[in-house]
Amino acid sequence: MRSVRPTYLLAVLFTAIPTLIAFPGCTKTVEAPAASRLTIVQGHLQQAAAGTLLPTPIVLRAYGTDGAPIANIPVSFNVLAGGGSVDPATAKSDANGEVKARWTLGPGSQVQTVVGSAPGVEPITLSALGVLPSDIVIAQGNNQSAKINAALPVQLVLRVTGGNNVPIPGQTVALAITAGGGSLSPQSAVTNALGEVTVRWTLGPQAGLQTATATSGTVGSITITAVGN
Repeated sequence: MRSVRPTYLLAVLFTAIPTLIAFPGCTKTVEAPAASRLTIVQGHLQQAAAGTLLPTPIVLRAYGTDGAPIANIPVSFNVLAGGGSVDPATAKSDANGEVKARWTLGPGSQVQTVVGSAPGVEPITLSALGVLPSDIVIAQGNNQSAKINAALPVQLVLRVTGGNNVPIPGQTVALAITAGGGSLSPQSAVTNALGEVTVRWTLGPQAGLQTATATSGTVGSITITAVGN
């Protein structure tokens, strides 16, 4: 009978049942990437009407211990003041080490802040100014004239603004006739993205000066005039 060499038996065992044999110390542990710091690329110190989306996305960049941008770092955004939201709230850095998100400011607050954080590094804070409504102006249509009982040739356009003439959307403007009769359509409207509402004014039967008012929340009211012929 032919003898079987021990080395041949070992080869058969290793080939047939490799899962039964394990060698301590042969498993290589792959460490997760680690960041050393975060920086702001863009989006800090913006301003927009409170309750609206900031015009520029916020972008943070993660760096590794070698000082180069690093990918696959989870970065979270948390609103610290002002309310609002950030989308996405958590994301991983891309090949450039960057994470991009859109920041919608909270309503009713000027001071707005968001904190960006990643495991093992110092959090970083971004700030924005929420502009609140402060004025209502007549953008178009004041001091017109038309026949009595007729619509003015140019529609009224009223604009609600904040500091630095920032348009304020989402504000209710109420309108009312105060002299001369006539009608306004609509009598109430919400400002659009430009902070504006458009209104058609049909004069009343009274010849001469006719007036209307437009009011918006705490901003106050403004008087609009026309002449009926």
